[in-house]
Amino acid sequence: MSERRLSEAVWVLVSNDLTHDQRVLKTCQTLRGLGFAPQLVGREMPSSVSPPVDFPSFRLRLPFHSGALFYAALQLALVRYLWRRTKGTAGIWANDLDTLLPAFVVARLRRLPLMYDSHELFTEAAGLTGRPLPRGVWLFVERLLVPRLRAMTTVNDAIADTFASRYPKGTAGRPLVVRNMPRGRRPEQEAPTRAPLVSAGLALTDGPLGILQGAFLDADRGVKEAVEVLEVRPRWQLLVVGAGPEWDWAKQQVPRFSGRLHVIPKQPYALLAGWTRSADWGFSLDKPVHGNYIMSLPNKLFDYIHAGLPVVASALPEVQKVVERHQVGALIRDHSPEAIATAVEQVLDAPRETWLARCATAAEVLNWEAEEPVIREALHRSGFISPRRRRA
Repeated sequence: MSERRLSEAVWVLVSNDLTHDQRVLKTCQTLRGLGFAPQLVGREMPSSVSPPVDFPSFRLRLPFHSGALFYAALQLALVRYLWRRTKGTAGIWANDLDTLLPAFVVARLRRLPLMYDSHELFTEAAGLTGRPLPRGVWLFVERLLVPRLRAMTTVNDAIADTFASRYPKGTAGRPLVVRNMPRGRRPEQEAPTRAPLVSAGLALTDGPLGILQGAFLDADRGVKEAVEVLEVRPRWQLLVVGAGPEWDWAKQQVPRFSGRLHVIPKQPYALLAGWTRSADWGFSLDKPVHGNYIMSLPNKLFDYIHAGLPVVASALPEVQKVVERHQVGALIRDHSPEAIATAVEQVLDAPRETWLARCATAAEVLNWEAEEPVIREALHRSGFISPRRRRA
C-alpha cells in the first residue's frame, strides 16, 4: 500500500464473514466516495465464499465459531491484526459492540479517529435474554466505551434515544441515525412475474405467495407464525430465505405443506431482490419479546418497499411509523394465524399497481443516498474529516 493510500485507509471491522452484510458494504462504498480507502475485516467461516466487494477485504481465521470463546478469540485477533497495520492510517470504523473494544484500544494507542456504528441494541439481543452473565459482560463493555466516543451512528431513532438516555453525559451526545436502506432505484412499474423463482427451480402452485427473508432468522422473528398461516389459508404459499434457528425449523416443516412452503438458504443480494419482487407480499413479523426487537427497523422492510412489495408487519414503533407514513402495507393486531391472514387479505384486496405506485413514491426518500450526508457528518465529528475537507 503506497504512503498516500495508507493515509486514506479506514479499517472497517465486523464479526461476520463479509458476504451478506449490506449495511457494511454500502458504508464502505460511501467511505470510498468520500476519498477514503476502506479495508474490510471480518472472519472466515466454514461456509464462507468470496465476498462481493471490489475493495480490499480480509478474513480472520479463529479457532471457535460461537460462544464466549469465539468472542474472546475475536477480540484478541482484531487487536493483533489492527496493531500491525494501522500506523499512519486514517482511522478505524467498528460495527457493533463485539468489535468496539479492540477498535477502541488500538485507536487510543495509535491516536487514530474511531467511528462506531451500532446496528442494533446489542445488549438487548435475543441471544442475551435470560442470560445475565454474558449480558452483564457486554453491558460493562458498552458502559465503559460508549460514553467516551466522539461520535457514533445507529439504525433508528428508538435506539438513538435509548443510547442518549443511558449515557446523557456521553461525549458523542445522541447518536446520529443512518437507516439501513437500499441504494435508490425506482421500483419497476410493470406487473411482477414468478419467472425468477421458476428459473431457480421452485415448483410453485397458483396460489398467492408471501416471502419472509433475513440473513439470520433467530428465535421470535415470526417465521413460525408465518408458516402457521398456511394452515388457515390452504391455497397460500410461503418462501422463507435466510439462515438461523427459525429457518432451520421451517426447513423441517416443508413436508407438511405439499409444495406450498419453500425454504431456501440466504442468497446474494442481487438475486434475492428478483425473488422478492416475485412475491405478492413481504412479511416482517418480529415479536415484541426482546428489547432489541421492540426497537428494531428491519432491513427487509426497505427491501420489500424497493421491490414494490406491500408489507405485512408487526406494529413495532419504528416499523409502524414507516408503514403508516408511506401507506405501504398492513399491520397485524397480534401474532395469531388468523390475525396475520386478515392483514394479508387487506393487502391482497388492493391491486398490485397500487402498491407499486406507493412503494415507488416511498423509495424516492427511503434510500441510502438520503442517509449518506449523515455519515459525512459523523466522520467530521469523529475526526476523520477536517473542517477544511468538510467544506470542500
